[in-house]
Amino acid sequence: MKTRLIASSPDSEYYFEEGCFITELSNSNEDPAVSIAQARVLPGETTRWHKLIDTVERYVIVSGVGTLEVGDLPATKVGAGDTVVIAAGDRQRIYNHGEMDLVFLAICSPRFRTGNYVDLESTD
Repeated sequence: MKTRLIASSPDSEYYFEEGCFITELSNSNEDPAVSIAQARVLPGETTRWHKLIDTVERYVIVSGVGTLEVGDLPATKVGAGDTVVIAAGDRQRIYNHGEMDLVFLAICSPRFRTGNYVDLESTD
């Protein structure tokens, strides 16, 4: 891997089926060990129950407040500065109960791939 700068691209935000807005900060074949995305959940919204296969995910809460549900742990309030480590295969979702957007970094290892995302609320 070569040293490089990945320029910010705020216009690249997109809505992901999970129920949040995503801006990919680093997710490429050049760095398969990790990906970093910024996620944004609107006030009053909850992401869908989902899990990531063969991928450990870390949430670093940047701003806002929410309630995280992961695995069999009790629902836990989270806020700016909190970090949550989510084991591969654990079900997860997060609810924004605040008045402003809930923003967090989603750091995945190995890097996030849509093929590893499993929607646990799918009716298919």
